[in-house]
Amino acid sequence: MQLTIDNTTAYCYTGGKPFNPHQPTAVFIHGAQNDHSVWALQTRYFAHHGWNVLAVDLPGHGRSGGAAKTKVEELARWILAVLDAAGAPRAMLIGHSMGSLIALEAAFLAPDRVSHLAMLGSTYPMKVSPALLETSLNDEQAAIDMVNIWSHSSIAQKPSFPGPGFYAMGGARRLKQRIAALNPDHVFHTDFSACNAYANGEIAAASVHCPTLFIFGARDMMTPPKSTRLLTSTIAHGTVVQVDSGHELMAEQPDAVLDALFAFAQAAAAAAAAAA
Repeated sequence: MQLTIDNTTAYCYTGGKPFNPHQPTAVFIHGAQNDHSVWALQTRYFAHHGWNVLAVDLPGHGRSGGAAKTKVEELARWILAVLDAAGAPRAMLIGHSMGSLIALEAAFLAPDRVSHLAMLGSTYPMKVSPALLETSLNDEQAAIDMVNIWSHSSIAQKPSFPGPGFYAMGGARRLKQRIAALNPDHVFHTDFSACNAYANGEIAAASVHCPTLFIFGARDMMTPPKSTRLLTSTIAHGTVVQVDSGHELMAEQPDAVLDALFAFAQAAAAAAAAAA
């Protein structure tokens, strides 16, 4: 699906299904130097099991035009504009890493529009080391390689995921290279800087009252589980699920992530319907 926001193309993958206004909507928000494709399994399953899917390419990433936005707050407002353009009054927001901060801020800005919230590979504050910030600006390929190593729990993911001959680390590396080639304006540095500068997380978390799910990788070195306490204590009603993976949990443990997300989504939707 191609939408127009601020006179610029915004791309959303729909899982192969047209938007149905009578179904609940799930918005999937990727992390730094990624695009909608990191949600391949999860989005297709949701789309074929009763949900509208809007898996976005953020501005300056993948198929969406414009420059990469420099602030989490700007990206959160852009997500709300996506809902407007798609005709979705409310949605479940699902974000990974940088995308989780965007989802959190959107829930703060427009709580009536967020039915439930899922935050994967998240932490707050999401500080980025000065060395990585500098490398992402001056040697993007080195930064890609650094993050790719730190984001995976092993150089060898489980056999045959998601099919024979597929290499999770190689795929992640190539995706980041592709984003850099499509938009050479230091997107990685822009994304990292936005995460590093975001300062409204605790206030935003305290405002969240909708059902909330946290999914963390037990071996995540980018946003380690011990760093998540501020978020999980502030959103005390949130459910925490831990999977055996690094930061790229949707790739390393796609089935476990899907199971947790879909069970949460269905339960929250059923509770909302019963309350109505």
